Amino acid sequence: MGWVLMAGFALLAGAGLYWFVRRDKGAMQFLGAALLLALAGYAWQGHPGMAGSPKAPPEHQNLPDNDFQNLHPDLLGRFDNAWAWTNLADGYQRRGDTQGAAEILQTAVGRHPRDADLWVAYGYSLVVHGGNMMSPAAQFAFQRAAAIAPNHPGPRFFYGLALAQGGNYDEAERVWRALLPTIPADSQFRTITEQRLAALAQARASGEIPPAAPPSAAGAGADSNSATPVANAAAGR
Repeated sequence: MGWVLMAGFALLAGAGLYWFVRRDKGAMQFLGAALLLALAGYAWQGHPGMAGSPKAPPEHQNLPDNDFQNLHPDLLGRFDNAWAWTNLADGYQRRGDTQGAAEILQTAVGRHPRDADLWVAYGYSLVVHGGNMMSPAAQFAFQRAAAIAPNHPGPRFFYGLALAQGGNYDEAERVWRALLPTIPADSQFRTITEQRLAALAQARASGEIPPAAPPSAAGAGADSNSATPVANAAAGR
């Protein structure tokens, strides 16, 4: 069957080109040689009897929404510049393309380097892409957000949320407890922070997560912000 198709294609090609070269004997010879060369190449390399093995394009596994995706529309706002970029990145994350989401937000902070909400979203996307671990790049993004908006609770709250998502509950609790007195009483951030602290306490009481580690002797007398770089950035240190 393969040879029949190949011969048919050769005849069609020759017939189609014949009208353009029929008055030129040299061109006719060149056309004939080219078609014979094509047939010889097929005879040498072609494998018409070999079964095909098409490869499906790689697919990402769909991911459920994480805490940041659930909370950022209400806490950081909707329908502004940061929301547009973050909403686009959320779509990539839901399809499992965490790298694509991080690259979108990397582009966003490059174009809008003074937007604290975009830096928060970028930092969280790096945490998700890194398997929920806080990388130096993610920590830098949260620090950058806190430095841009030192009085905004968003960078520190979501930094704590990212720590908790990676299982670093003690550090998350320390960040949230330091943040809580700075949040106005009528702020949604205060309500959500109190809820998160209560959830941590309940999870520890039920044994879902380990109890809080006692403070080390080396850190007992240190500044409470010394272990929270994002808090230091917000304080301008």
